Amino acid sequence: MAVQPERVGKYRIIREIGRGATATVYLAENPFYPEPVALKYISFKDKAKDEAKWNRRLLKLLRAEQAVAERLNHPNIIRIFETVIEAEEAYVVMEYFAGESLEAYTSFDKLLPVHRVVSLVFKCCLALDHAFKNGIIHRDIKPANIMIDDQDNVKITDFGLAMNIRKQSDEDSTFIMGVGSPAYMSPEQIKAYPLNQKTDLYSLGVVLFHLLTGRLPFRAKNPAQLIYKIINADPPAVSQLNPAIPEQMDAIIRKALEKDLYSRYKNGTEFAKDLSAVRYKIVGEHDQEADNSHYGQLRRLPFFTEFDDVEVWEALRISQWRRVDAMNALIREGSSDARFAILIEGQVEFSIGGRSLGQFGPGEVFGEGAFLDERDKRQPLTVVSITPVSYLEINPSALALSSEECLEHFRTRLTGIAVQRLTAAQRELSAHGAPAVAALDATQVGFELQLTND
Repeated sequence: MAVQPERVGKYRIIREIGRGATATVYLAENPFYPEPVALKYISFKDKAKDEAKWNRRLLKLLRAEQAVAERLNHPNIIRIFETVIEAEEAYVVMEYFAGESLEAYTSFDKLLPVHRVVSLVFKCCLALDHAFKNGIIHRDIKPANIMIDDQDNVKITDFGLAMNIRKQSDEDSTFIMGVGSPAYMSPEQIKAYPLNQKTDLYSLGVVLFHLLTGRLPFRAKNPAQLIYKIINADPPAVSQLNPAIPEQMDAIIRKALEKDLYSRYKNGTEFAKDLSAVRYKIVGEHDQEADNSHYGQLRRLPFFTEFDDVEVWEALRISQWRRVDAMNALIREGSSDARFAILIEGQVEFSIGGRSLGQFGPGEVFGEGAFLDERDKRQPLTVVSITPVSYLEINPSALALSSEECLEHFRTRLTGIAVQRLTAAQRELSAHGAPAVAALDATQVGFELQLTND
């Protein structure tokens, strides 16, 4: 067994946290940064000559991972901070995530509750959508490459096999034989056809099937039989393998595992949208999650009328549900805090300069002024809770990492509310103003001009 190094580059090695066929992962610390990091280390020392070809492939994968890191910034994708490739060693420094892979939950005796599985895969859908929008296809989605912690936070890892779809090259446009995990490969990946985002969604569908049932959709005694089934056979119905799964999930699995690309999910958002509908049904029937009632409350608010179900779930995921007693300042006039909120329960008072603008109830938005004011980013109002209140607090930094559809819905609604409030304020001012100047009607002006010309 290799001796653990005390230091790799500028990083001090704390302990080993994982080991594979080609790399060892260590918990390490950067002397200039307080948070620990994970360091994936590969040594090329004392390698046999026949391993030179494999080493070249490893270097290619490391460079691919480095290129991916420059594009992806999503809460459900592991961040890569640095990649160093030298003559005798190489290492990748990444975000340390204190969790375990989903591989631990693929056996019958360790299956996660259905609602948790759906929630985890939902987040993976959004992460893969983010990757594809940035020109990246993972190509090796499997339980071992998806990490979770005890709070069900999710991180997709190992983008070393990722394909840059914006790089026009034969080598990068098709499947490279010898990489990937056959049981999770799409039919087009096995056939070495050109790939797009749908190959990752197929693999994620296999992961979903495995986590729900404790088995793979296609099983065989040898690789040839497995490949034949992936290309030709239909998967069994998950509701028949696990009675806790509603029948609606069968249709989702079938669509995710479609052989025909045109019939498969076209993007991660579409996949996530269908999952959100089933997830809501599962949680509603069994009443197992606190965010069950939270989702229902948001869904009924006028603010979310134009949001799809998947976007309501996304809004709930990126936000904080707050409860505050009466007579507390929620927003202070002049502050640079750009967080805003949607009132769920209770009453609040808006004021400017110590003068009340009125009291408002559930469904009202507050604090959006600093978010919309991209120049000064100052809160124009003070907001105080008159009664105990519950509200959804949205941090702009978290919102910026959401899907484009969700962000656009927020901006549209907040802008509309701002315009409505401005109009109402102008009407209030007009009630105390002097009579307006009486202008001539435009049609009358035109008629008089015509008479003059005649």
